[in-house]
Amino acid sequence: MAPGFNDKVLKCIPAEVFMISSSQDNQISNEAYNAGGFELPDPAGKSGGACTSAILDVLYKRGHDVGKMSWIDVLKDMYETLKTQGFADQVPQLSSSRWIDVHQPMFIVPPKTGVRRAMLIGINYVGQKGELKSCHNDVENMKDYLIKAQGFRQTEMLILKDDGHHTSPTKENIMNGLIRLTQYSQPGDVVFVSFSGHGGRVVDETGDEDDGFDESLIPLDFQENGQIVDDDILDMFVKRLKGGVTCTVVMDCCHSGSVLDLPYYFAANGKGDSMQMEVHFAFDSAEKKKKVVSKSDDGGGVVARGGKSKKEQEAARLAAEKKAKAPKRTINEKPIEKLAPRKPTNKNKTAPPPPAPPQRCVIQ
Repeated sequence: MAPGFNDKVLKCIPAEVFMISSSQDNQISNEAYNAGGFELPDPAGKSGGACTSAILDVLYKRGHDVGKMSWIDVLKDMYETLKTQGFADQVPQLSSSRWIDVHQPMFIVPPKTGVRRAMLIGINYVGQKGELKSCHNDVENMKDYLIKAQGFRQTEMLILKDDGHHTSPTKENIMNGLIRLTQYSQPGDVVFVSFSGHGGRVVDETGDEDDGFDESLIPLDFQENGQIVDDDILDMFVKRLKGGVTCTVVMDCCHSGSVLDLPYYFAANGKGDSMQMEVHFAFDSAEKKKKVVSKSDDGGGVVARGGKSKKEQEAARLAAEKKAKAPKRTINEKPIEKLAPRKPTNKNKTAPPPPAPPQRCVIQ
């Protein structure tokens, strides 16, 4: 550890932020249609993403006992569970805003905490190329665990799903929700965020990424409004959480190892037992410029992120902040947008068997 580096991190990111991701930056994530094999209790036995199913399987089996479950225990058990279920290519990774001893107890809700808020996002990309099947179930399974095992209240949960009933997981709504969390959460409060869907990669032009790429989340409306890039998440969410807030994030998507751009990381690949420092951590990423790899570009190369200029991107960011400015008592007290009523389902219709699970990678 470098004392000077750690001091700068403390000033840059006041909150304690921990992220468990389903894969490293150069890996893809998978769907688990046989989620029943993970031995999740009802209703968590619904089909779900491999990472979400694995972490819930581990947490339920270990009983989430305070002081008995370390970060390294969770990650290594997740890896073994994934290998048992045929996903040996996925290596769970922990990244954080603090250098920690990975053998110390893991807490989603530390002792003596205040309000617990959650934002759960599941995008199946219904009707689009690269449609997924399990992301909505990931949200329901995670919601059930947080309520039953961690004491969260549904009134303090913001659910985003592309099911025609919940708040739509558009780029604006996702960023709006993250901004709400930074505004409402006070010292001592707990934040939990999960994302199940597609992840992508963007070309890094500043040299802060060893592999030459930054990571991104793919919102429902990515074709019109672009991806959510890691630098934006870092600046608008991670850096703005108040000191004394504890935040845990689970990312079940491709290329998710550093999608929060946190300064410390640990991978459960058996090559070490301590956290590493991200020497290229962006203490000031406000001026970074990004371009998105796009095969639809006529030139076969690189186009501006989301097809928008830097000025347009800044205007969109300010508009999202303004829209989320007025705090409310609960994170979901007022819907982000008017929601359509749930369509009735034909209960007598027999559902066809699920198709082969697609890989969770950026939609072409």
